[in-house]
Parts: sequence; structure tokens; C-alpha cells
Amino acid sequence: MSETAHAISPFTEDPLASAYDLELRPTTRELLRHSMLLLATVITMTFAGIFVTAPEQVPAISLPQTLLGYLPYVPRYYLQTTAMYVWFAILNPQYLAKGIQFSISLLVILFSHEMGHYLACRRYGVSATLPFFIPAPPLFIAGTFGAFIKIRSSIPSRRALFDIGLAGPLAGFVVLLPIAVMGIITMAPPTPAAGQGPAIYFNDPLLFRLIARVLRLPLDPNSPPNPYHMAAWIGVLVTSLNLMPVGQLDGGHGTFAVFGQYAHKLIGRIAFVTMATLAALGWFWHGSPSGFLYTVLLAVMLLVRHPQPQMMERLGSRWILVAILTLLVFVLSFWPFPITIT
Repeated sequence: MSETAHAISPFTEDPLASAYDLELRPTTRELLRHSMLLLATVITMTFAGIFVTAPEQVPAISLPQTLLGYLPYVPRYYLQTTAMYVWFAILNPQYLAKGIQFSISLLVILFSHEMGHYLACRRYGVSATLPFFIPAPPLFIAGTFGAFIKIRSSIPSRRALFDIGLAGPLAGFVVLLPIAVMGIITMAPPTPAAGQGPAIYFNDPLLFRLIARVLRLPLDPNSPPNPYHMAAWIGVLVTSLNLMPVGQLDGGHGTFAVFGQYAHKLIGRIAFVTMATLAALGWFWHGSPSGFLYTVLLAVMLLVRHPQPQMMERLGSRWILVAILTLLVFVLSFWPFPITIT
């Protein structure tokens, strides 16, 4: 051939590529903001771990006699309860250690999830923020309202949408697997005080049941709360919620990329009706209103328009295999009635 291919030397830096890479990098101010949110979330998740694993602390406050009396009663009860758990952890450092175990385990799961999204964005040249971690007030069971990244540019292709959407839950799922195994292995036998069972049961998903069967270990809902088990349980719950095939949830991105816009809308509506039905059944059968939170979230997501990628090219066999794997992850993570209240 008489034509010559002009290639850039691998040792020569492309000025345009370097400038674009610098544009995608977070600024010092952004790093500081994300670090402060992360630190605050670590603190609130550590407190959540103490709250989950420590014996119940109930302040000695009389119930108000009038409806208006609840106005000062509620914040007073909340603050005193929070202070009692803090003081209990100071007097019993083993529960502070359990709080740290919980916060680190859950943080690793959530961080892996969000970094999966972020690294996929970087791979496709999509501008995105670092993960925003949202701390929750004390006594909130997870210690956080979750984390997210904000995509600041358009999605260039169908494959980019697929990879960016599903990289997060798949990365988080891989990381939570050893934490789930550790939680099941270290689960203590039921205590005599739990003879009548706790008021709230955290029902194990299929993944935990399979791990317990492989390890030949029991899963007893009356066992004392375990920081690794609870962190993995919340991680699985977050994974299943994000993989719902609705709107701009991670599963919605994957559904749009695999099936297109029309099927994305149809599948999203079917998922909403299914979750609304399960929420009603969960209320009557398990006394839990948790399913209604799912339903409200899905309703909001149905109202949010999904962005169209710039190019809807054909997905290859690799992407189809990943889609099947993601469906398997959803089946292992989703449990129709995650909480039972007795």
C-alpha cells in the first residue's frame, strides 16, 4: 500500500487529550467539599452502627398529656436518646468498635458503587463529579441517605450508557460479597432475651440464604445484630433498589440501553405497578410500610425524562452477557418483603 499511517508516538503527550483530561479532573475546592461530606458520613454511619448493635436505650421521660405537649417532647426524647447511645458507647468501647466495623463495611460498598459509575464516566470522556455522600441524622438505621455522582455532560453512546449505569451496582455487589460472608460466619446464636423475637426483622435476601446454605450455617432472625451482616444487608437493599428498571435508576439506564426508549417506559410502568402491589401486600402480611417508600421513589422516577444517548449503536455479545449477569445480581439481591414488623 502506498498510503502512510501517521500515528502519535506513545511517548508524546497529546495536548488536546491532556487539556480534556484536566477538565474532567476535580478541582481542589471540589475535593475538599467531597472529603468533608465523606468524613461527616463516616461519623453518622459509625453512630448508626452503635445504634443497631447496642442494647436499646430508652430515656425516662413521661408521655405528654396533650397533643401540644408533643412539640417539646419529640425533640427532647430524640436528643436524650442520642446522648444515651453516645454515652453507652463511651462506657462500652466494644460497641464503638462495632460501629466502626459497620461504617467501614457500608462505606466500602457505597464507595465502590459510586466509583464504578465515576470510572466508567472517565473511560467514555463523560464529565462527572466525585461521589457526594449524604450524612443522615443520628438514629437513622443506615447513618446515610446514600451517595450519588452528578453527570455534567451528555452520554455519547448506547454502550456508554449501559456501562456507566451498570458499573456501579456490579462493583458494589462484588465488594459486598465477602462482607456478607463475614457477617454470616460471625453471626452469634440467638440470645435468651430474644425468646419472643425482636419487633423488627430484617429478612435475608436470596444471596444470604444461598451463602448460609453453602457454608451450612443457620440464619436466625433472633440473632443479635451483626455489623457486617447489617452493612451487607443495606448494601444488597441499595443494589436491588438501584437495579429497578425504572427512570434514571441504574437499572433504568441498563433497560434503556438494551431495549430502547419505548420498552424502557413500558417496563418501568410494569415495575411500578408490581412494587405498588407488593407494598400493599407487605403492609398486610408483614406490617411494614417499607414497600411504599420504594413505590414513591419509582413514581418520582417515572416522571423524570430519560436522556437520549447521542448514538444508539448495536450492543455486542459482551454487553448482552453483562445484562444477563446484572439480572442475576438483581434476583440475588431483591427480596419482595425486606422488613417484617411484629
